[in-house]
Amino acid sequence: MTRRVPDDTAPSYHSGRELHFLAGNKITLLCNGTEYFPAIEQAFDEARHEIFLETYIYEDDFTGRHIAAALMRAAQRGVTVRVLLDGFGSKDLPQTLIEEMRGAGVQLLHFRPEIARWKIRRHRLRRLHRKLIVVDGTLAFVGGINIIDDLDTPGHTPPRFDYAVAVQGPLLAHIYPVVRRLWALVTWTHFRQRWSRGSAPVSAAACGDIRAAFVVRDNLRHRRAIEDAYLDAIAAAQSEILIANAYFLPGVNFRHALVEAAARGVRVTLLLQGRVEYLLLHYASRALYGSFLAAGIEIHEYHRSFMHAKVAVIDGRWATVGSSNIDPFSLLLSREANVVVDDTAFAGQLRDSLQQAMAEGARPIQRAQWKQQPFFLRLLSWFSYGAVRFLMGMVGYGRESRR
Repeated sequence: MTRRVPDDTAPSYHSGRELHFLAGNKITLLCNGTEYFPAIEQAFDEARHEIFLETYIYEDDFTGRHIAAALMRAAQRGVTVRVLLDGFGSKDLPQTLIEEMRGAGVQLLHFRPEIARWKIRRHRLRRLHRKLIVVDGTLAFVGGINIIDDLDTPGHTPPRFDYAVAVQGPLLAHIYPVVRRLWALVTWTHFRQRWSRGSAPVSAAACGDIRAAFVVRDNLRHRRAIEDAYLDAIAAAQSEILIANAYFLPGVNFRHALVEAAARGVRVTLLLQGRVEYLLLHYASRALYGSFLAAGIEIHEYHRSFMHAKVAVIDGRWATVGSSNIDPFSLLLSREANVVVDDTAFAGQLRDSLQQAMAEGARPIQRAQWKQQPFFLRLLSWFSYGAVRFLMGMVGYGRESRR
């Protein structure tokens, strides 16, 4: 039975552009694929009516096959299973696996399939980067973890460092329509309208005591929603800002907000990717280190494994977990989804996890040492930064004014 959603109209924590927080949720933090994949597999095996899965990357590896098997089991017992994969991030998924899943009854489509791979056009960068799962309208998973074996990281210590959350409660009434609308849109573009028929009732009953908001970034009404959520929280921070982000190349608004927070005495700590995964973005991000360190911002680089996290904790109460990096591709182009939580217990749990990760697998960047780095590394960083900015300008997103 569909229940009326209790709307907590109290102003959101540290938000000038108010987020729509709902009370009464249960939010469970999931660290890495070792916690995430068993949780979603169990949810698929317990599903009774409907499964939506959206992901950027779906790999044909041990994890991908294991999750596919769970999805096929659900479809074969009569559950409507709808899988939406990004056309670029999942372009290498073998047709044999796709046909196997479809043969078992899984409805599987690609968002913006790759056709002309070598042409640089704006629409090609508008990817489905969010990782969203909704089961029976009662349980959702939101985070940054793709369907990929995070224990298979050649040359690196597993697992990938990442987070997701399991969501139950009134917030489902905001999450479910988002996946439902995009699925309906994509089925129309693929001439599969019959796949969009039917839906599960949403359970909006309170089942916890956490206030949370669901925020998405798209290219229509919510173009800057996730960035604005960050900026509002940073602007009102009083004691501490802790951001962990794998691909960190913020625009001028974001950079000024962090510097201004540090100037008024807020402790600002950045936990960033230390291992080179994407060469251009890695060195472009490092071009900003000097100005951040000069402003008193702490930078720690994570080296223990690949870092894929996109999370933050502010003042021990405001926290976010999601798919959005702090770079031009996530903040200005891709479809992203984050959960923002206003709860001291949840924020404390996430902060403790990040502090442990920094203690066990990260190295602090010292300002004096940074200033002594070889000239060619500085040149490489600024060349990479300029190249990224140029590429973004080529597709019409290079201009940004401070608001």
